[in-house]
Amino acid sequence: MKEREFLFLKPNTVRRGLVGEVISRLERRGIKIIAMKMIMATKDQVEELYKEHKGKDFYEDLIEFVLSGPVVVMVLEGPRVIDMVRHIIGNTDPLKASPGSIRGEFGMSVTKNIVHASDSIENAEREMKIFFNEKELVEYRLDVQHDL
Repeated sequence: MKEREFLFLKPNTVRRGLVGEVISRLERRGIKIIAMKMIMATKDQVEELYKEHKGKDFYEDLIEFVLSGPVVVMVLEGPRVIDMVRHIIGNTDPLKASPGSIRGEFGMSVTKNIVHASDSIENAEREMKIFFNEKELVEYRLDVQHDL
């Protein structure tokens, strides 16, 4: 089975016109997008996505924020894609994120940090099933010139 990653671009990413910027950074690194759509997430979907945070002090604000506008959800594929994506997006806290990372450049707070990405293969599989079914995942060959 190929390694897959689930990526969730939050409402501020859409409102600030940063969707293309995020996609461009992923594609330039050779990451393959095998599913993508813009949606208004439901409360059930968002609560399932963030269920491990239920009861924490930021949970309600996070849910409210994520439901405040359209989001873009994606399934990505590639070698070590989870590690690669987490490197590209940076630390959850934009103030701790590396300069040049997505969160380091565009994040505003821990909650409004542009993007959610899965932190493990197991979580990626669980999270992508909240928003996609298997028929929506597109298989194709990606022609990428890698430096050797």
